[in-house]
Amino acid sequence: MIHLALPYAVAALLVGIGTYGVLARRNAVLVLVGIELILAGAGLLLVTAGAIGADRWAVGNVLTLFVITIAAAEVVLALAIIVAVFRARGRIDLTDASGDLAADGSEQGTPARAGEAGR
Repeated sequence: MIHLALPYAVAALLVGIGTYGVLARRNAVLVLVGIELILAGAGLLLVTAGAIGADRWAVGNVLTLFVITIAAAEVVLALAIIVAVFRARGRIDLTDASGDLAADGSEQGTPARAGEAGR
């Protein structure tokens, strides 16, 4: 059996890289990849914890299956939102919010006041 420091170090590395990816990236898809790395590190920790003790119910492995299922659902929803935002804005840069609101504070594409619709 391998020493438990190696899986813990790999999990810490995955979570660290994922956290950097979430905090430092502006592209929504790369932020999503960072979140997936964090979830992979959590899954590795759960499998490692399950391998330490002879658990009758294999809780670590069962929780890992839940993490994988939640990660898959998260990817589907996040990619759907990213595609919808890309279709609406034409870009997926998370720091650029200039296209969301017009200069007067109204939503883009809608008139600022009800009386200006025909002008």
